[in-house]
Amino acid sequence: MAGTTSSPEAVKKLLENMQGDLRGLSLECRKKFPPVKEAAESGIIKVKTIAARNTDILAALKENSSEVVQPFLMGCGTKEPKITQLCLAAIQRLMSHEVVSEVAAGNVINMLWQLMENSLEELKLLQTVLVLLTTNTVVHDEALSKAIVLCFRLHFTKDNITNNTAAATVRQVVTVVFERVVAEDEHYKDIVEQPVGIQGNSNRRSVSTLKPCAKDAYMLFQDLCQLVNADAPYWLVGMTEMTRTFGLELLESVLNDFPQVFLQHQEFSFLLKERVCPLVIKLFSPNIKFRQGSSTSSSPAPVEKPYFPICMRLLRVVSVLIKQFYSLLVTECEIFLSLLVKFLDADKPQWLRAVAVESIHRLCVQPQLLRSFCQSYDMKQHSTKVFRDIVNALGSFIQSLFLVPNTGNVAVAASQTGGNVPVSTASAPTNPGMLGMSGGVTVLPAFEYRGTWIPILSISAQGSAKATYLEMLDKVEPPTIPEGYAMSVAFHCLLDLVRGITNMIEEELGQVETESPIAPSDAQSSPSQSSDLQDFHSASDQTDKETVSRAVWEEMVNACWCGLLAALSLLLDASTDEAATENILKAELTMAALCGKLGLVTSRDAFITAICKGSLPPHYALTVLNTTTAALSNKTYSIQGQNVQMISPSSESHQQVVAVGQPLALQPQGTVMLTSKNIQCMRTLLSLAHCHGAVLGTSWQLVLATLQHLVWILGLKPGVGGALKPGRAVEGPSTVLTTAVMTDLPVISNILSRLFESSQYLDDVSLHHLINALCSLSLEAMDMAYGNNKEPSLFAVAKLLETGLVNMHRIEILWRPLTGHLLEVCQHPNSRMREWGAEALTSLIKAGLTFNHEPPLSQNQRLQLLLLNPLKELSNINHPDIRLKQLECVLQILQSQGDSLGPGWPLVLGVMGAIRSDQGESLIRTAFQCLQLVVTDFLPTMPCTCLQIVVDVAGSFGLHNQELNISLTSIGLLWNISDYFFQRGEMIEKELNKEEAVQQKQAEEKGITLNRPFHPAPPFDCLWLCLYAKLGELCVDPRPAVRKSAGQTLFSTIGAHGTLLQHSTWHTVIWKVLFHLLDRVRESSTTADKEKIESGGGNILIHHSRDTAEKQWAETWVLTLAGVARIFNTRRYLLQSLGDFSQAWDVLLDHIQSAALSKNNEVSLAALKSFQEILQIVSPVREMEKPDTPPAINVPVPVLIGTVTATGLGRSFMRTDSIGERIGRYNAAEPPAVTDEIEDLDLWWAAWNSWFRIGSESTKPPVACDKMTFIPSQPFLTALIQIFPALYQHIKTGFSMDDLQKLGVILHGAISVPISSDASPFILPSYTEAVLTSLQEAVLTALDVLQKAICVGSESMQIMYPAIFDQLLAFVEFSCKPPQYGQLETKNIANAKYNQAEWVALNYVPFAERSLEVVVDLYQKTACHKAVVNERVLQNIIKTLRMPLSLKYACPSESTWKLAVSSLLKVLSIGLPVARQHASSGKFDSMWPELANTFENFLFTKSSPPDNLSIQEFQRNESIDVEVVQLISTEILPYANFIPKEFVGQIMTMLNRGSIHSQSSSFTEAEIDIRMREEFSKMCFETLLQFSFSNKVTTPQEGYISRMALSVLLKRSQDVLYRYIEDERLSGKCPLPRQQVTEIIFVLKAVSTLIDSLKKTQPENVDANTWAQVIALYPTLVECITCSSSEVCSALKEALVPFKDFMHPPASKVQNGES
Repeated sequence: MAGTTSSPEAVKKLLENMQGDLRGLSLECRKKFPPVKEAAESGIIKVKTIAARNTDILAALKENSSEVVQPFLMGCGTKEPKITQLCLAAIQRLMSHEVVSEVAAGNVINMLWQLMENSLEELKLLQTVLVLLTTNTVVHDEALSKAIVLCFRLHFTKDNITNNTAAATVRQVVTVVFERVVAEDEHYKDIVEQPVGIQGNSNRRSVSTLKPCAKDAYMLFQDLCQLVNADAPYWLVGMTEMTRTFGLELLESVLNDFPQVFLQHQEFSFLLKERVCPLVIKLFSPNIKFRQGSSTSSSPAPVEKPYFPICMRLLRVVSVLIKQFYSLLVTECEIFLSLLVKFLDADKPQWLRAVAVESIHRLCVQPQLLRSFCQSYDMKQHSTKVFRDIVNALGSFIQSLFLVPNTGNVAVAASQTGGNVPVSTASAPTNPGMLGMSGGVTVLPAFEYRGTWIPILSISAQGSAKATYLEMLDKVEPPTIPEGYAMSVAFHCLLDLVRGITNMIEEELGQVETESPIAPSDAQSSPSQSSDLQDFHSASDQTDKETVSRAVWEEMVNACWCGLLAALSLLLDASTDEAATENILKAELTMAALCGKLGLVTSRDAFITAICKGSLPPHYALTVLNTTTAALSNKTYSIQGQNVQMISPSSESHQQVVAVGQPLALQPQGTVMLTSKNIQCMRTLLSLAHCHGAVLGTSWQLVLATLQHLVWILGLKPGVGGALKPGRAVEGPSTVLTTAVMTDLPVISNILSRLFESSQYLDDVSLHHLINALCSLSLEAMDMAYGNNKEPSLFAVAKLLETGLVNMHRIEILWRPLTGHLLEVCQHPNSRMREWGAEALTSLIKAGLTFNHEPPLSQNQRLQLLLLNPLKELSNINHPDIRLKQLECVLQILQSQGDSLGPGWPLVLGVMGAIRSDQGESLIRTAFQCLQLVVTDFLPTMPCTCLQIVVDVAGSFGLHNQELNISLTSIGLLWNISDYFFQRGEMIEKELNKEEAVQQKQAEEKGITLNRPFHPAPPFDCLWLCLYAKLGELCVDPRPAVRKSAGQTLFSTIGAHGTLLQHSTWHTVIWKVLFHLLDRVRESSTTADKEKIESGGGNILIHHSRDTAEKQWAETWVLTLAGVARIFNTRRYLLQSLGDFSQAWDVLLDHIQSAALSKNNEVSLAALKSFQEILQIVSPVREMEKPDTPPAINVPVPVLIGTVTATGLGRSFMRTDSIGERIGRYNAAEPPAVTDEIEDLDLWWAAWNSWFRIGSESTKPPVACDKMTFIPSQPFLTALIQIFPALYQHIKTGFSMDDLQKLGVILHGAISVPISSDASPFILPSYTEAVLTSLQEAVLTALDVLQKAICVGSESMQIMYPAIFDQLLAFVEFSCKPPQYGQLETKNIANAKYNQAEWVALNYVPFAERSLEVVVDLYQKTACHKAVVNERVLQNIIKTLRMPLSLKYACPSESTWKLAVSSLLKVLSIGLPVARQHASSGKFDSMWPELANTFENFLFTKSSPPDNLSIQEFQRNESIDVEVVQLISTEILPYANFIPKEFVGQIMTMLNRGSIHSQSSSFTEAEIDIRMREEFSKMCFETLLQFSFSNKVTTPQEGYISRMALSVLLKRSQDVLYRYIEDERLSGKCPLPRQQVTEIIFVLKAVSTLIDSLKKTQPENVDANTWAQVIALYPTLVECITCSSSEVCSALKEALVPFKDFMHPPASKVQNGES
């Protein structure tokens, strides 16, 4: 203002205006009031001079203001209205420019007082006073008080306008007075003043210490108190009258607007304490004593009735006092508050209760104030619990409104509802809340409880206490309070109270949390008593401030929660309005949350229980809630001496039913209904859990139990991931939902899910509370689901899953309780429950593994194992559906996480391995699918230590007997695994060794020994051994197919990858794996069932060779034995260095022997094949013959019979680091060390002994013979014999005669064994072919090998020749005399019937003949050997040949004797020279007679030729005879002098006999019948002659024999010729008998032969007598010319021709004499 009034323009204008005013004044007064006119004019001059002389015109004006103002004051004195108005306006102008001095102002006031007393220009006066006092501070002390009194006096005039204006002015003036104080304090605030000692302020006037403005204000305030108290004022002198109401209003405004004045100045504070408070208390007394409805007559003194205007103003003052000066007036406020509480009593007038509630409302919106109450009263020991009382009073007030009949307000209610009906009666026919509005019905928001209906009026906005009745300052009569008003205010009080307290505490808590290191949520763990909490916190390094604050907060909550809860629960139950319900619920929710934050468990649970109960249908049986509320409802809260029961909700709510459903209970009950309010409560509950989950702690139990029941009633069922979806109506036939709820359900379900999603923001402790609550809920659900097939409640399980899924980032802390519980669920008998348990568990595991943990799982193995562990635990549950889920989970884990399982592998594999055979095909199949996936894809990614588990698991699937294909495939997997081991051997080995070292170290530290299978083999070898052992187990599986597959795999693996094993490990392979397996197989085979298996299950046909268990086991035995033998063969040099190779060898031989002697052709034959195989073990490979491929990969199995080829493996060495090096080593040039020869020999002799035992056992003829007799098969025997050559190679150096003897026994035995008739077509050729069986071939081969060996062997060996000859000759005899096999009857093959178990003798002829050829061959080579000579081999040969030769045509086969003859000839051609050589030794003496007999038996056989013999054949046979004679003539007779005489004699006799055919008596009748052998006779004759005339005749006796023979011959010829001539003559035309003709022809031929012979012979060798006899024949021959037979003629011609040589002229007599 100063700025605008002091500008030059403003000043100029002011001067002009002033002069104008003065001029106007002089004009007006010119006539009537000359003094005034003069004064005005002198004023003009004064103004002008001031303006002219001074630069600061305003200051000069102020100095002279008394003079300047004077004319105007005089003008006012005229009391002329017009003049007065002009003057007052001028004075105001001056004042507004602040150019009035103190003195002038005093003068002005005096002038105004006069005007006032004269009742002139009252409004203008007030205006002037106001301007005077507001524009500056020149008016002080008495002047000021006078001005104020002036205003007061004007307030009490008759004129209404003046009154009101004066009242306003008074108010403004009072304000101005106090504003000055504030300004003054502001001005002096920087000046530090010395405090003056105040002497107790007992003297009211003693205000000397106050500054001027403050003193004025003090005096004014003090007088106001005096006036209200109806006492005389000290300062406001001149007051005539005053009203209490106005006084109270002024007091209130001062207190309200200038609290700082009272707080800063002790004097003022003193006034408050000493004057204001007592005043208020005194004025309140009528209200306190008054009881509504008590009859005044009965009381002795009439009670003053409460007066509404005073009472209401008092309450306003009290509100201000409490609000502004609470800190000064603690005790007084306690009284005021207690009064307020009392005013709420039901016996007070309605208007009093209403204003009291409004006052309380004002307090409720000031949480800091409430906090102070709590600190000052409730927390002090002997003080009233004011804060608690306020809250409880509100509660009981609300209850009283429902319970006490509203007698005071019936009329109002009636007028509102339109009918004169008392509301309190329950029989009200209409609902008072329905107002007819344009035909429709609108429901007013209201509370309704037990028939009492109270509308809810909309009052102040939330958080502001805008009162209605406290503001009715113009009313004198108590107003009528509309129904519901008090209730509405009280309701708002509660809401604002809750909102205020919670906001305040939470804000402070927030600050504390940001400052303090420890989060208050830790406090949850401590009990709710504040003392404990204090201890808890003082222990931590927090400030005391926080401890104090916390104690206050807790006290506040503890003080108010009971009352709040009682009131809110009641209102919640009574509320029919959605908005109101929402507010109540929000209040309960915020309280619950606050209690939770402060760790006040009881109160938190109580609020939560209230919300829970609100969510469920009335009287719903839910034990959790009932126990909690029981504790609460038993308490009655004493409020002001009244007992207020906690009202339990009434069931008769007028709520819309929105859903009908089934309660979740054991026994089926009726349906229950949910109202929209229930749903609203449910949403609140959800919101509570969602936003304040962290502080719920143990009350999660309540919340979740309630939600579970609601979800059940609404029919929500869990879906994927645990979210709840509306179930199908089918599931709960009794569930009925309105469309309103139907649209709500997805929202509710969504909120439910979000609730559990938000659990990720909970701290760990809260999360545990949540999990525990869910678990115990789930346990209840499980209990309910026992023993019945009702649909179980899956709420808890589903939510556990959801909670787990969202808390993956800290899954460790909740994993154990979570999965532990779910595992229990998985064992539940109710399948639906179980299924969900498994679903939840597997989902969690999968999610846990895929979650992006920090640090990642690969670096946090402990967590990974933790996650996988429940998967393993599931294996302990026997329900197949659970196991299937478990396996499906494993499969999915493998597909998604297989690469990163790391240390989790043992668990995963363990799950697959835990499946047992009895668990059903689908389980096994799924598990196996997992295993296949592992083997195909994940072997390289898993730690090598797990490989052994893979082997075990794969093996266990092989042993499952549910599904053959799985078993077979698992064997295939084992093969794949072994391949993998082989390819990655180096890496696996390194890793395993590293691991082994670590474990070893740990074991040593713990002082225990490492216990793993196959210790102490190196870990990598152990892995192989485990693999072998598994396959070994499978090799004795009951199912043949599995055995076969496993066997093949085992041996292939050992064969292909055995090179990787350490040398020493082979020991284990041989003894623990291979021999162990052989033992088991042998045992199973020998005990196997011989019963026929009808068919292989279903319609599979079984081949007859496999139709008994025994036969099937036989196959296994065969496979196993062959496999082991092959390993011995290919790895011999490796094995031999093991040390106990000879024992191993013996065991192997023993197995071969027992197999070979088993009564099963298949096994026995295979055993021999294995025997063959182990005999092919050869000496180490030389560099030249090395195979190109490394042997580890390609193992040639040499096949050898007869000769030994040098192929086979180099010896395996001790393993070194890399496979590459090892393979390189094989190809290196270093020759392997040759093992000790002697040791080798022992091995081979052991083999020979085994062979001999097998041979002798198997070829021994049976003692008794019946159909069941077991006779070894030909292939078996063949194989047996074929082994010998290979075996012999190894033992030939020590092979003795004894051994040869043994061999002979076996060969002979084997050859003698007959064939069963059903096998004969395959083994025997058709009878007509002469072919050897393979057995016979083998026997001869064996002997051949022997003789070849003897041939190159030492001298000592050659003594074996005779034995070999004996053996062969024995076989030769078979041609005529087949061997017998024990007592067994054999039939000729022609007579055998194929289908009977008969035995067929073999055709031994070809064999015997081949043996004979061998004999001849051998003899040709060995005739000269000493042993052969000594042992009379030749004699034996001849002796043996004599049999077929003598039988001749009687031989079984014609070829036999022919071969015998040719053999004899060959043998003799070689043997006779030898015999001659040794003639002197006598070694051959016995041979000659044998030979002679043989010749004779053959040439003059007793058997007649068959009738059907053709001429050609006969001639051919004759030529054989001729050959024999030729041999005699060339090989024997020429050397007669070396040959025994008797022998020669026998030969001569024989030749003689052959040379003549005669019918002499010496010819038997049979002989006559034989055709004449003319050529033969001729040969005999020639030989005879030749021998007769040979010049080698040494002794006269020999010559004599031959001459005698000749003369006999010639004489016989003569006789024959004569007889023939005679008979010819006698017979006439008849031809002579054939024999006779033949005979004559022979004789003729003999004659011609004789002549030829004689000619060839040396002349001196022929006796003259002989010539004479020959010539003497001539005439007889000529006689024969007449014969009629042309044959005879031609023979005669031949005989006559040679005689020409005799026809020469006769010589002289002398010559003849000489000759």
